[in-house]
Amino acid sequence: MIEIEARLDELEQLGLTRRTRLVSGPQGPRVVLDGKPVLLLCSSNYLGLADHPAVREAAADAAMRWGVGAGGSRLVSGTMTIHRRLEERIAAFQRRQAALLFGSGYLASVGVVSALARPGDVVFSDEHNHAATVDGCRLSRADVFVYEHGDVEHLEWGLREAEGRGALIVTDGVFSLGGDVAPLPELVELAARYDVRLVVDEAHGLGTLGPGGRGAVAEAGCEDGVDVIVGSLGKALGSYGAYVACDQRMARYLTGAARSLIHSTAPSPPAVAGALAALSLLEEQPRRVEKLQSNAALLRAELSAAGFDVARDQRTPIVPLALGAPETAVRTCEKALERGVFAQPLLPPTVAAGTSQLRLAVMASHSKSELRDAARALTQAATAAGARPQERREAIPAPTSARAAAVVLDQDAPRARRAELWDDGEGELWVERRKAAPAEVSAAGGGGRPFDAELDGPPRPRAARDQSRADQARAGQAQGIFDVEAPGTLVEHAA
Repeated sequence: MIEIEARLDELEQLGLTRRTRLVSGPQGPRVVLDGKPVLLLCSSNYLGLADHPAVREAAADAAMRWGVGAGGSRLVSGTMTIHRRLEERIAAFQRRQAALLFGSGYLASVGVVSALARPGDVVFSDEHNHAATVDGCRLSRADVFVYEHGDVEHLEWGLREAEGRGALIVTDGVFSLGGDVAPLPELVELAARYDVRLVVDEAHGLGTLGPGGRGAVAEAGCEDGVDVIVGSLGKALGSYGAYVACDQRMARYLTGAARSLIHSTAPSPPAVAGALAALSLLEEQPRRVEKLQSNAALLRAELSAAGFDVARDQRTPIVPLALGAPETAVRTCEKALERGVFAQPLLPPTVAAGTSQLRLAVMASHSKSELRDAARALTQAATAAGARPQERREAIPAPTSARAAAVVLDQDAPRARRAELWDDGEGELWVERRKAAPAEVSAAGGGGRPFDAELDGPPRPRAARDQSRADQARAGQAQGIFDVEAPGTLVEHAA
């Protein structure tokens, strides 16, 4: 059992204590934070629609017409005319036959992945995928191959090793930490070649990329090669909830198989109506997407000119500002607040040791002058916190994953599992009971299979993987990555 006080003390000593900050008034480019006016630079309200008058009015009208709550799950009494109307609009927007509404992005990802894989199957998941995808892998009870971030060569190796047991590849379209885009054309080609489904989470792609803001899949021209698109109503559309866009047969299947749909109350009518109004605005005013991309490019250019190492070729609104040590990131956040800019720091274990950052999120409703002022304030804040932006290009190593391997466990044996910190990549910290070290597991004895989606330590470089396989082959001890005949041993997904 976790000793709460001891754990809280440990978090404080590590500088990882977190707290909620109070925003007064609606979400916009400027808010009142803990009683102080600031420029908001860490919100996913990318298109500035959360406080748009048409969206607010639609939500208010829906509350008067349909009430505040749906009153039940989708399969009982919770599906109302407003839900069906939004599903039809989303299906048309995403060029799909059907769409299903879920209560949140987390529920949608968990429900889809766990419904499309089962014990004995293999799910292939990018190591930078959102926590919802990781948890969906766990709930599926399938084996999970975590491939190195964006590494299609590593993914193809895993697909070959699975020997026909592959069920699906799942990836974020736009990754929430780095703002980079998945190699979607290559993923589509691999999914077709190895006959597995492809699921893409467009939470941060919808409204930020692609023709009309339809997302990273549409921008890559890969719509016909993706089986399921998961999208959010709570980011660019400024409301709350999520959806799955797919064909009619898949929609019928998920209606009866996605437990997070079956066992959750349907989204509230005001949130659904607000999302409908926001979708209409996106379709009527596609230049909002262009303004967002232009704003993101401006902020990247200003920060790069100040000496920060930012990827200027990216078009997404997520701009990670690498600062190194967690203390530096926290101090930079506080110094930026003193200068009227709010940007939330991301610390280990959200990011790898030595790569703490401020995760900046641009909105279309920011003005050019606000973003230029923000870049100057952030540069001054980083300098005051002890970081010298001009030196960061050489000082910050390339980010490495803190996640790489799974342990074979006996499902019936007692597990001496230590508590570790985990984070969903968007600021939510929790304590999780993790798997035991190899020696501890060996002591437990018994058989088992790789523990779903749980990872330990950075992946080995590709050269090391190749050398290891060659050494094993020479020794006659090569073992498949999904074999479970050696209880207590590490089964490295990156190997």
